[in-house]
Amino acid sequence: MSSPRDGHEAAAADVRAVEAANTAFYEAVERGDLDALSGLWLPGEDLTVSCVHPGWPVLSGRGEVLRSYALIMANTEYIQFFLTDVRVAMTGDTALVTCTENILSGGPAEEGDALGPLVGQLVVASNVFRHTPDGWKLWSHHGSPVLAETGEEDEESPS
Repeated sequence: MSSPRDGHEAAAADVRAVEAANTAFYEAVERGDLDALSGLWLPGEDLTVSCVHPGWPVLSGRGEVLRSYALIMANTEYIQFFLTDVRVAMTGDTALVTCTENILSGGPAEEGDALGPLVGQLVVASNVFRHTPDGWKLWSHHGSPVLAETGEEDEESPS
């Protein structure tokens, strides 16, 4: 019979493993490593994976999702994620990671420059993982842009 402490330690180990899988996902995108990224998503066709990039329609199935990342990687010279507000929730063999992606990216270089202009963006993301015999694998990623405040206050109309 296992003690409650053993259960807490196992849960804490699962949370650490999910956090590591989440970090590996972002690091693979930063490196432009499609092979590593492919290994992080649920394999097979029995479970359909899905992905929503900010401003994109829902992508379903491994092939479509991985093609989208190949396209992003091919057209992004530089990308770096600074994750904040990372939270992990778990139930059974499913884990939900929510976070804010503070993204710094750059496009193709302009004449003579090593890198195009850098652009910052905030995206809130939900990453759903499933536990498999090979560890925690991505089932779904959903990124939604955070709209920047304009700094203008709504003018109140006189009553």
